[in-house]
Amino acid sequence: MTKNPIVLFDGVCNLCNRTVDFILKRDMKKQFRFVALQSDTGEAVRKNFPISYEMDSVVLIYEGKIFYESDAALEIARLLPAPWKWAMAFKIVPAGLRNTVYRWIARNRYCWFGKKKECRVPTPEERKFFPGPDDLDF
Repeated sequence: MTKNPIVLFDGVCNLCNRTVDFILKRDMKKQFRFVALQSDTGEAVRKNFPISYEMDSVVLIYEGKIFYESDAALEIARLLPAPWKWAMAFKIVPAGLRNTVYRWIARNRYCWFGKKKECRVPTPEERKFFPGPDDLDF
């Protein structure tokens, strides 16, 4: 099992790519790894974990667990330093309500934030945080 938290994201979504930038900038431990759902690495991850092909929202794989939607977002925040980890306080909001809001944003993300024609290509400095299919040990 890979020791790093893996964030699967929609590689053509501008909001998702900005979220990856946000995490990269604040991840002082440099623990996160990022995988576009549409990539070859995303395909390799789906072969090793039960992640539906209909899933197009953020997914976090960490310590053998899979987190989806608002749970994924809150777990990612928990792994970041303060003040971002304090977002875990939103766990008191029932998951059904949190995920309703999450899905509403997800449904509208292309309209509100735009969409790329192709998946994100990491910069040379970012490359080590975007593993290839052979870089992950499942």
